[in-house]
Amino acid sequence: MDEKKFMKGTTTVGIIYPHGVVIAADKRATMGSFIASKEVEKIFQIDSAAAMTIAGGVGDAQNLVRLMRAELDLYKYSNGQSMPILGAATLLANILQGNKYFPYLVQLIVAGVDEKPRLFDLDPMGGLLEERYTSTGSGSIVAYGILDEHFRDDLSEEHAVRLAVQAVKAAMKRDNATGEGVDIMVITKGNVERLSPERMQTLLK
Repeated sequence: MDEKKFMKGTTTVGIIYPHGVVIAADKRATMGSFIASKEVEKIFQIDSAAAMTIAGGVGDAQNLVRLMRAELDLYKYSNGQSMPILGAATLLANILQGNKYFPYLVQLIVAGVDEKPRLFDLDPMGGLLEERYTSTGSGSIVAYGILDEHFRDDLSEEHAVRLAVQAVKAAMKRDNATGEGVDIMVITKGNVERLSPERMQTLLK
């Protein structure tokens, strides 16, 4: 199958709240109009308090996850501390920019907490934007409708999680490449937690 047709559709969401970042994604992978998988991981921890989401070609995206994990580990071993989140996002943007003639077919979110919560949206050419909330993938146009309406700077962690779930669920109703449930990761200073399936079932009701 053509790699460019695999997992192009998806919905991922990132939301800043005062003490951390919530990132969410659906679990469906598509190959054209065919649902290739119903249990795809699209959120990856890349450091002790940093993670990234993927949307686009699965091979390109997974290669970038492996590359980022290796680079951040090398930085930590060399410097005795984690790379700042801005540095990690800039590194990834430079990798994408350096391959613009043979681009990685991806949209990415990099999120984490150092001195404060940080959230970055990256396009395939290495464009880098810091956001308070963001969404990528084919369902993002629907997710943004929910985020624009309900985001506030003073969200609690619980409300940020519920808003992320609501945004992805809305996309699942209108985008046929988004589906099979929601995966959530909460990042706070020094900690990354993926919500349990039991907690997700409660939130999805």
